[in-house]
Amino acid sequence: MSFAYAQIAQRLFNTPLLYDERKAEAFLRGLGGRIAGDTVVIANPQGAVDHVAGADGRPLAGKIGGRIERAYTGANLLPFDMIDGVAIIAIEGTLVHKGGWIGSNSGETSYQGLQAQIAMARKSPHVCGVVFEVDSFGGEVSGGFETAAMMQALSKEKPTLSILTDFAYSAGYLLASQARSIVMPEFGGAGSIGVIMIHADYTGWLEQEGIKVTIIRAGARKATGNPYEALDPDLAARWQATAEKMRDKFAATVAKGRANRITKAKALSTQADVFEADEAVSIGLVDAIGDPLEAFEAFVKAVNRR
Repeated sequence: MSFAYAQIAQRLFNTPLLYDERKAEAFLRGLGGRIAGDTVVIANPQGAVDHVAGADGRPLAGKIGGRIERAYTGANLLPFDMIDGVAIIAIEGTLVHKGGWIGSNSGETSYQGLQAQIAMARKSPHVCGVVFEVDSFGGEVSGGFETAAMMQALSKEKPTLSILTDFAYSAGYLLASQARSIVMPEFGGAGSIGVIMIHADYTGWLEQEGIKVTIIRAGARKATGNPYEALDPDLAARWQATAEKMRDKFAATVAKGRANRITKAKALSTQADVFEADEAVSIGLVDAIGDPLEAFEAFVKAVNRR
Protein backbone atom coordinates (compact mmCIF):
# COMPACT_ATOMS: atom_id res chain seq x y z
CA MET A 1 0.00 0.00 0.00
CA SER A 2 1.33 3.43 -0.89
CA PHE A 3 -0.04 6.91 -1.27
CA ALA A 4 -0.06 8.05 -4.89
CA TYR A 5 -1.23 11.43 -6.16
CA ALA A 6 0.53 13.13 -3.26
CA GLN A 7 -0.80 16.58 -4.12
CA ILE A 8 -4.39 15.34 -3.94
CA ALA A 9 -3.77 13.18 -0.86
CA GLN A 10 -2.36 16.03 1.20
CA ARG A 11 -5.44 18.13 0.44
CA LEU A 12 -7.85 15.33 1.37
CA PHE A 13 -6.46 13.54 4.42
CA ASN A 14 -5.69 15.00 7.87
CA THR A 15 -6.90 18.50 6.99
CA PRO A 16 -10.19 20.21 7.85
CA LEU A 17 -12.57 20.66 4.93
CA LEU A 18 -15.74 22.68 4.48
CA TYR A 19 -17.14 19.90 2.37
CA ASP A 20 -20.50 18.15 2.49
CA GLU A 21 -19.87 14.61 3.75
CA ARG A 22 -21.72 12.99 0.84
CA LYS A 23 -19.40 14.65 -1.66
CA ALA A 24 -16.40 13.58 0.41
CA GLU A 25 -17.70 10.02 0.33
CA ALA A 26 -18.14 10.17 -3.44
CA PHE A 27 -14.54 11.35 -3.78
CA LEU A 28 -13.24 8.54 -1.58
CA ARG A 29 -15.22 5.94 -3.51
CA GLY A 30 -13.97 7.26 -6.83
CA LEU A 31 -10.33 8.07 -6.12
CA GLY A 32 -9.61 6.87 -2.59
CA GLY A 33 -8.35 3.48 -3.71
CA ARG A 34 -6.13 4.94 -6.41
CA ILE A 35 -4.62 7.44 -3.97
CA ALA A 36 -4.04 4.88 -1.23
CA GLY A 37 -3.11 2.01 -3.53
CA ASP A 38 -5.79 -0.29 -2.14
CA THR A 39 -9.51 -0.50 -1.39
CA VAL A 40 -10.82 2.22 0.92
CA VAL A 41 -13.46 1.06 3.39
CA ILE A 42 -15.92 3.72 4.58
CA ALA A 43 -17.05 2.83 8.09
CA ASN A 44 -20.31 4.81 8.17
CA PRO A 45 -21.45 5.57 4.63
CA GLN A 46 -23.96 8.42 4.31
CA GLY A 47 -24.76 8.04 0.63
CA ALA A 48 -22.31 9.35 -1.94
CA VAL A 49 -23.38 12.21 -4.20
CA ASP A 50 -21.74 12.59 -7.59
CA HIS A 51 -22.49 16.27 -8.05
CA VAL A 52 -21.13 18.10 -11.09
CA ALA A 53 -22.13 21.70 -11.69
CA GLY A 54 -24.10 21.96 -14.91
CA ALA A 55 -24.91 18.25 -15.22
CA ASP A 56 -28.32 17.03 -16.37
CA GLY A 57 -29.11 20.29 -18.08
CA ARG A 58 -28.72 22.43 -14.96
CA PRO A 59 -27.56 25.99 -15.74
CA LEU A 60 -23.87 26.75 -15.46
CA ALA A 61 -22.50 30.22 -14.91
CA GLY A 62 -23.06 31.86 -18.26
CA LYS A 63 -26.56 30.44 -18.61
CA ILE A 64 -27.61 33.57 -16.79
CA GLY A 65 -26.75 36.48 -19.05
CA GLY A 66 -26.10 34.51 -22.26
CA ARG A 67 -22.31 34.58 -22.12
CA ILE A 68 -21.74 32.73 -25.41
CA GLU A 69 -23.98 35.08 -27.38
CA ARG A 70 -22.42 38.20 -25.93
CA ALA A 71 -18.87 36.97 -26.55
CA TYR A 72 -19.40 37.89 -30.18
CA THR A 73 -20.52 41.44 -29.46
CA GLY A 74 -17.27 42.81 -28.12
CA ALA A 75 -14.56 42.41 -25.50
CA ASN A 76 -15.44 42.49 -21.81
CA LEU A 77 -12.74 44.33 -19.85
CA LEU A 78 -13.91 43.10 -16.46
CA PRO A 79 -13.27 39.49 -15.29
CA PHE A 80 -16.95 38.60 -15.05
CA ASP A 81 -20.09 38.80 -17.10
CA MET A 82 -22.05 42.06 -16.96
CA ILE A 83 -25.74 42.58 -17.71
CA ASP A 84 -27.17 46.11 -17.37
CA GLY A 85 -24.78 47.07 -14.60
CA VAL A 86 -25.02 43.71 -12.79
CA ALA A 87 -21.90 41.56 -12.43
CA ILE A 88 -22.31 37.77 -12.43
CA ILE A 89 -19.72 35.90 -10.35
CA ALA A 90 -19.77 32.09 -10.37
CA ILE A 91 -19.19 30.00 -7.22
CA GLU A 92 -19.29 26.48 -8.64
CA GLY A 93 -17.84 23.04 -8.12
CA THR A 94 -15.07 22.28 -5.64
CA LEU A 95 -13.73 25.40 -3.91
CA VAL A 96 -9.93 25.52 -3.59
CA HIS A 97 -7.64 28.07 -2.01
CA LYS A 98 -5.26 29.05 -4.78
CA GLY A 99 -5.72 28.95 -8.52
CA GLY A 100 -4.56 31.65 -10.91
CA TRP A 101 -7.71 31.71 -12.98
CA ILE A 102 -11.06 33.44 -13.16
CA GLY A 103 -14.20 31.30 -13.12
CA SER A 104 -14.30 27.50 -12.95
CA ASN A 105 -11.48 25.26 -14.14
CA SER A 106 -11.83 21.47 -14.37
CA GLY A 107 -14.70 21.53 -11.89
CA GLU A 108 -12.95 23.85 -9.43
CA THR A 109 -13.39 27.50 -8.46
CA SER A 110 -10.53 29.17 -6.58
CA TYR A 111 -10.96 31.60 -3.72
CA GLN A 112 -8.08 33.47 -5.31
CA GLY A 113 -10.07 34.04 -8.47
CA LEU A 114 -13.23 34.92 -6.54
CA GLN A 115 -11.38 37.48 -4.46
CA ALA A 116 -10.03 39.17 -7.60
CA GLN A 117 -13.53 39.40 -9.05
CA ILE A 118 -15.06 40.66 -5.81
CA ALA A 119 -12.39 43.34 -5.44
CA MET A 120 -12.88 44.58 -9.01
CA ALA A 121 -16.67 44.52 -8.70
CA ARG A 122 -16.41 46.60 -5.55
CA LYS A 123 -14.14 49.18 -7.18
CA SER A 124 -15.72 49.43 -10.62
CA PRO A 125 -18.13 52.34 -11.14
CA HIS A 126 -19.79 50.28 -13.89
CA VAL A 127 -20.95 47.63 -11.40
CA CYS A 128 -24.20 48.63 -9.72
CA GLY A 129 -24.97 45.22 -8.24
CA VAL A 130 -23.60 41.67 -8.07
CA VAL A 131 -25.22 38.26 -8.48
CA PHE A 132 -23.36 35.25 -7.14
CA GLU A 133 -24.37 32.16 -9.09
CA VAL A 134 -23.85 29.28 -6.65
CA ASP A 135 -23.73 25.53 -7.21
CA SER A 136 -21.17 23.95 -4.90
CA PHE A 137 -20.83 21.21 -2.28
CA GLY A 138 -17.95 23.14 -0.69
CA GLY A 139 -14.21 22.65 -0.51
CA GLU A 140 -11.14 23.85 1.36
CA VAL A 141 -11.13 25.97 4.51
CA SER A 142 -8.08 28.06 3.62
CA GLY A 143 -9.23 31.17 1.82
CA GLY A 144 -12.91 30.58 2.49
CA PHE A 145 -13.42 32.93 5.43
CA GLU A 146 -11.32 35.64 3.78
CA THR A 147 -13.48 35.42 0.66
CA ALA A 148 -16.64 35.57 2.80
CA ALA A 149 -15.35 38.73 4.49
CA MET A 150 -14.75 40.36 1.11
CA MET A 151 -18.26 39.45 0.00
CA GLN A 152 -19.65 40.90 3.20
CA ALA A 153 -17.80 44.19 2.60
CA LEU A 154 -19.10 44.30 -0.97
CA SER A 155 -22.67 43.68 0.24
CA LYS A 156 -22.46 46.70 2.53
CA GLU A 157 -21.69 48.93 -0.45
CA LYS A 158 -23.64 47.46 -3.36
CA PRO A 159 -26.76 45.29 -3.80
CA THR A 160 -25.87 41.60 -3.90
CA LEU A 161 -27.89 38.44 -4.45
CA SER A 162 -26.91 34.78 -4.23
CA ILE A 163 -28.83 32.64 -6.71
CA LEU A 164 -28.50 28.94 -6.08
CA THR A 165 -28.87 27.20 -9.41
CA ASP A 166 -28.83 23.93 -7.45
CA PHE A 167 -26.91 23.53 -4.19
CA ALA A 168 -24.98 25.56 -1.63
CA TYR A 169 -23.43 23.26 0.94
CA SER A 170 -20.66 23.85 3.46
CA ALA A 171 -18.17 26.38 2.02
CA GLY A 172 -20.59 26.96 -0.84
CA TYR A 173 -23.22 28.08 1.66
CA LEU A 174 -20.65 30.04 3.70
CA LEU A 175 -20.10 32.26 0.67
CA ALA A 176 -23.72 32.37 -0.47
CA SER A 177 -24.77 33.59 2.98
CA GLN A 178 -22.78 36.80 2.61
CA ALA A 179 -25.05 38.30 -0.07
CA ARG A 180 -27.91 40.56 0.97
CA SER A 181 -30.44 37.94 -0.15
CA ILE A 182 -30.50 34.31 -1.26
CA VAL A 183 -32.88 32.67 -3.73
CA MET A 184 -32.89 28.92 -4.33
CA PRO A 185 -34.80 26.63 -6.70
CA GLU A 186 -37.63 24.42 -5.46
CA PHE A 187 -35.55 21.26 -5.49
CA GLY A 188 -32.17 22.70 -4.57
CA GLY A 189 -30.39 22.37 -1.24
CA ALA A 190 -28.63 24.55 1.34
CA GLY A 191 -26.79 24.13 4.62
CA SER A 192 -24.09 21.71 5.85
CA ILE A 193 -22.75 24.30 8.32
CA GLY A 194 -19.96 22.12 9.62
CA VAL A 195 -16.41 20.85 9.19
CA ILE A 196 -15.13 17.42 8.17
CA MET A 197 -11.71 15.79 8.54
CA ILE A 198 -10.65 12.39 7.19
CA HIS A 199 -7.95 10.12 8.55
CA ALA A 200 -6.93 6.86 6.86
CA ASP A 201 -5.84 4.05 9.22
CA TYR A 202 -4.13 1.17 7.38
CA THR A 203 -2.78 -0.64 10.41
CA GLY A 204 -5.19 -3.55 10.01
CA TRP A 205 -4.41 -3.95 6.32
CA LEU A 206 -0.66 -3.75 6.92
CA GLU A 207 -0.87 -6.46 9.57
CA GLN A 208 -2.96 -8.66 7.28
CA GLU A 209 -0.45 -8.27 4.46
CA GLY A 210 2.50 -8.90 6.73
CA ILE A 211 3.99 -5.48 6.10
CA LYS A 212 5.75 -3.61 8.90
CA VAL A 213 6.30 0.12 8.50
CA THR A 214 9.08 1.75 10.50
CA ILE A 215 8.86 5.50 11.08
CA ILE A 216 12.03 7.22 12.22
CA ARG A 217 11.23 10.44 14.08
CA ALA A 218 13.26 13.42 15.14
CA GLY A 219 10.73 15.01 17.45
CA ALA A 220 8.09 13.06 19.37
CA ARG A 221 5.16 14.56 17.46
CA LYS A 222 6.68 14.19 14.00
CA ALA A 223 4.45 12.29 11.57
CA THR A 224 1.55 11.95 14.01
CA GLY A 225 -1.64 11.33 12.12
CA ASN A 226 0.07 9.30 9.40
CA PRO A 227 -1.94 6.44 7.86
CA TYR A 228 0.48 3.70 8.97
CA GLU A 229 -0.37 4.02 12.68
CA ALA A 230 -3.63 4.21 14.60
CA LEU A 231 -4.77 7.77 15.18
CA ASP A 232 -3.33 9.10 18.43
CA PRO A 233 -6.17 10.01 20.85
CA ASP A 234 -4.52 13.29 21.81
CA LEU A 235 -4.18 14.27 18.16
CA ALA A 236 -7.77 13.24 17.49
CA ALA A 237 -8.85 15.52 20.35
CA ARG A 238 -6.80 18.39 18.93
CA TRP A 239 -8.30 17.89 15.48
CA GLN A 240 -11.78 17.75 16.98
CA ALA A 241 -11.14 21.01 18.84
CA THR A 242 -9.91 22.65 15.62
CA ALA A 243 -12.95 21.44 13.71
CA GLU A 244 -15.30 22.74 16.42
CA LYS A 245 -13.54 26.12 16.42
CA MET A 246 -13.93 26.35 12.65
CA ARG A 247 -17.58 25.32 12.87
CA ASP A 248 -18.16 28.03 15.47
CA LYS A 249 -16.61 30.63 13.17
CA PHE A 250 -18.64 29.26 10.26
CA ALA A 251 -21.88 29.74 12.21
CA ALA A 252 -20.83 33.21 13.36
CA THR A 253 -20.02 34.25 9.79
CA VAL A 254 -23.37 32.97 8.55
CA ALA A 255 -25.18 34.85 11.33
CA LYS A 256 -23.36 38.05 10.44
CA GLY A 257 -24.15 37.72 6.74
CA ARG A 258 -27.74 36.67 7.46
CA ALA A 259 -28.35 39.32 10.14
CA ASN A 260 -31.85 39.22 11.70
CA ARG A 261 -32.70 36.04 9.76
CA ILE A 262 -30.66 33.36 11.48
CA THR A 263 -28.61 33.53 14.66
CA LYS A 264 -25.31 31.86 15.38
CA ALA A 265 -27.04 29.54 17.85
CA LYS A 266 -29.66 28.59 15.25
CA ALA A 267 -26.94 27.93 12.66
CA LEU A 268 -25.10 25.69 15.12
CA SER A 269 -28.33 23.87 16.01
CA THR A 270 -28.64 22.62 12.42
CA GLN A 271 -25.80 20.21 13.29
CA ALA A 272 -24.41 20.48 9.73
CA ASP A 273 -27.61 19.04 8.29
CA VAL A 274 -28.71 19.89 4.75
CA PHE A 275 -32.13 21.25 3.85
CA GLU A 276 -34.45 21.38 0.89
CA ALA A 277 -36.05 24.64 -0.18
CA ASP A 278 -39.12 24.89 2.08
CA GLU A 279 -37.23 24.06 5.24
CA ALA A 280 -34.26 26.24 4.27
CA VAL A 281 -36.63 29.23 4.02
CA SER A 282 -38.33 28.46 7.35
CA ILE A 283 -34.99 28.14 9.14
CA GLY A 284 -33.69 31.36 7.64
CA LEU A 285 -30.94 29.88 5.52
CA VAL A 286 -32.42 31.45 2.38
CA ASP A 287 -34.97 34.17 1.66
CA ALA A 288 -37.08 32.81 -1.17
CA ILE A 289 -37.75 29.94 -3.56
CA GLY A 290 -37.73 30.83 -7.22
CA ASP A 291 -36.55 30.17 -10.73
CA PRO A 292 -32.90 31.31 -11.09
CA LEU A 293 -33.49 33.12 -14.39
CA GLU A 294 -36.55 34.93 -13.09
CA ALA A 295 -34.73 35.90 -9.90
CA PHE A 296 -31.87 37.30 -11.95
CA GLU A 297 -34.17 39.34 -14.20
CA ALA A 298 -36.00 40.77 -11.17
CA PHE A 299 -32.69 41.72 -9.54
CA VAL A 300 -31.47 43.49 -12.68
CA LYS A 301 -34.70 45.50 -12.87
CA ALA A 302 -34.50 46.42 -9.19
CA VAL A 303 -30.89 47.55 -9.45
CA ASN A 304 -31.65 49.72 -12.47
CA ARG A 305 -34.58 51.40 -10.70
CA ARG A 306 -32.24 52.80 -8.08
